[in-house]
Amino acid sequence: MKKIVNPYAKDTSGEYHCFGCSPSNPIGLKMHFHEVEEGEVMSKWIPEKKYEGYLNVLHGGIQATMLDEIASWVVYTQCGTAGVTASMEVKYQQPVLIDKGEITLKAKLVDQNRRLATIHAQIINHEGKVGSEGTIRYFLFPVEKAKESMNYPGKEAFFEDEEK
Repeated sequence: MKKIVNPYAKDTSGEYHCFGCSPSNPIGLKMHFHEVEEGEVMSKWIPEKKYEGYLNVLHGGIQATMLDEIASWVVYTQCGTAGVTASMEVKYQQPVLIDKGEITLKAKLVDQNRRLATIHAQIINHEGKVGSEGTIRYFLFPVEKAKESMNYPGKEAFFEDEEK
């Protein structure tokens, strides 16, 4: 397992406020990521009451956001570019409880062509069971456009601490 560095967190302009992964967004999820194996990204996260939907249940919209967020990190680190969500289908299989501690998210690249990546993502509850899962399709930008318009720093920037 290899830690994935968040190169966007180094932004000193104060412009970086991603709800999913910015460590400085006070209401954000502050997610962080690891590469488990080629094509697969993982995140561990502890639910908080402020993200509750039904009593003691992680809000479904937050779950969808987390699935989309981890899928974007698959695009950054496995596809080697940036992109935007083209479509997302989420299936909620059982409640993800807030008071049971850490949950695990996993996402894996399923298919990729020049313009689209398909990613399967899951939220796994405290019992090791899938609480929700999604199929997320990302429209991929050519690397130069990703660098120019999305501030994509290049795939190597996500692993720089591991190489030192």
